[in-house]
Amino acid sequence: MSAVLGGTTAPDPQTLHRRLRLPEGFVIDTYADGLPQVRLLRFTAGGDLLASLPASGRVVLLEWDENGDGRPDGRSDLLIGLNKPHGLDFRDNWLYVAETDGVARIRYDAAARRVRGTLERVVKDLPADGSHWTRTLKFGPDGWMYVSVGSSCNVCLENDPRRAALLRYKPDSGGGEIYATGLRNTVGFAWRPATQELYGVDNGRDLLGDDFPPCELNRIRQGGFYGWPYANGNRVADPDFGAGHEEEINESIPPVHAFKAHTAPLSIVFLEGRQLPKEYRGAALVALHGSWNRSKKQGYQVVSLHFLADGRIEERPFLSGFEQAEDVIGRPVDVAEGPDGAIYVSDDYAGAIYRVRYAGK
Repeated sequence: MSAVLGGTTAPDPQTLHRRLRLPEGFVIDTYADGLPQVRLLRFTAGGDLLASLPASGRVVLLEWDENGDGRPDGRSDLLIGLNKPHGLDFRDNWLYVAETDGVARIRYDAAARRVRGTLERVVKDLPADGSHWTRTLKFGPDGWMYVSVGSSCNVCLENDPRRAALLRYKPDSGGGEIYATGLRNTVGFAWRPATQELYGVDNGRDLLGDDFPPCELNRIRQGGFYGWPYANGNRVADPDFGAGHEEEINESIPPVHAFKAHTAPLSIVFLEGRQLPKEYRGAALVALHGSWNRSKKQGYQVVSLHFLADGRIEERPFLSGFEQAEDVIGRPVDVAEGPDGAIYVSDDYAGAIYRVRYAGK
């Protein structure tokens, strides 16, 4: 096994440009660094970029690059003292923040770049014990607030049905329900604009070898059961918990696409920018954080998913080179499309955010 610990600094420009590979016409630079264990990203209505730093309990604001030097014009702590803040989203001038044990919100003034009033706890009792502490939050097209909660373990029978599930809440009252289950650790999810279908990337379990089970892309529907802990991948019975649960396995919904085992997909975003090459408009980018317990490392890249006319989903490398010959310089976490049409990628290993733009062929 080869655990991967966090790095301390972003790669220098020479290393970045020598190591990282992109499709023809795309270029990359470091947008911001010195952001220890930076995780999820969210642009404000004013074009500034918010980033969650769970380890230090902060949400940081990076001011929009007005002067065009390729770096934020300023940075500040927008919120401090939070309990492992992770997911971020906006609704009706409220900033919502998913902490490990709940969801809080506060008024946000985009023009002034500041929060106003006091932090309100709208969801107070999310399970916070065990493993998989991250909580991702996004508002759906239906106006509900969706929150993912991973399992408490590698594989087990959960006591709390909200574990290994996608939940949804009414944003003002906090009243909620379980939307889908059997999702071991769906950190990233997004709605495909062309169809309004909900897709989530799920991390497969450990300790079944280097190449099984696959990590998953699931098309998530209300009331759906996606297999964990009884099944892995395409309804393959789990060796520890599958026996006696054949009916649940048969009724589980298999993934629509399989990623390689232990690649750890953590985010998915559907690209909409008209300045991108046609083949990337409507495609999804997925950040593969990378393996931590595989005999040889795997993942450590951003891939693109292309939804083909015949219904197939084709995976292609997009941003790779963070790992070469077991040497790691970064672990991508989140991807966000900026108001400038560029693609921003967070890296919790290097404490950095990269900016990828299409410069043309």
